[in-house]
Amino acid sequence: MSDAVLLDHPRPDITVITLNRPEKLNAMNRDLVISLHKALDAVDADTNCRVAIVTGAGRGFCAGLDLSGYGTVPAGEAMGNIHQLLHIQQEIAQLIPHLRSVRKPVIAAVNGPAAGGGLAVVLGADIRIAAESARFNVAFVRIGLSGCDTGVSWLLPRLVGAARAHELLLTGRIFDAREAEHIGLVTQVVPDSELIDAAMTKADLVCANSPFGIWMTKEVMWSNLEVSSQRAAIDLENRTQILAMQTADMAEAMSAFLQKRPPNFENR
Repeated sequence: MSDAVLLDHPRPDITVITLNRPEKLNAMNRDLVISLHKALDAVDADTNCRVAIVTGAGRGFCAGLDLSGYGTVPAGEAMGNIHQLLHIQQEIAQLIPHLRSVRKPVIAAVNGPAAGGGLAVVLGADIRIAAESARFNVAFVRIGLSGCDTGVSWLLPRLVGAARAHELLLTGRIFDAREAEHIGLVTQVVPDSELIDAAMTKADLVCANSPFGIWMTKEVMWSNLEVSSQRAAIDLENRTQILAMQTADMAEAMSAFLQKRPPNFENR
């Protein structure tokens, strides 16, 4: 992993992932995208980590694609132009299902601009908190492309509703943190100086629950956004609950609740 993405562990159970190209408002080049993929893999493999927080260095979260140049695609000289472009498109877009597949919840702590692919990363997180400086927009449509890119056309209407999503996708207008909170894109707006503390507080609330229960909650919630019926959703919930009942951590959670003490989870 390069310096384009930094990993920090303020506590063993919380990992902070910082997009680190502040001179470019953390715009996406190949180095940053590949490093973010590696960071998500590292979070998933870390048995101590319970929650990941993604934020941006400097005065922005992520300004989207670096229009000054993405970088060289491996074996690109052997590819045609369309092949290279599709490789780049898939490399970036795969970040969104990658965020979903990580078994630990991901909190987006949004500081400053989150545009285009940066907005997509915010939408792909499980919990979204914004600093007062946060600004959002679907930037693709403003540079001659479709507004539907990087999973945004699937995620945005599910978070804010189809009517608002259409307006944001078609205009590409910039909207601030308070509007993002009003439409349900983020759940909390805090002063810039309190952003990481607010994300850590939210992470603490998640960590109070069992690792397996959190993993299954994230997995089932995302899956049930895609199923075709309530019956299918309930069937998946039922089977997941039976799995959870077999864990030692479920028994510990029950004991701790009855004894009015903090639980001591062992992730088994």
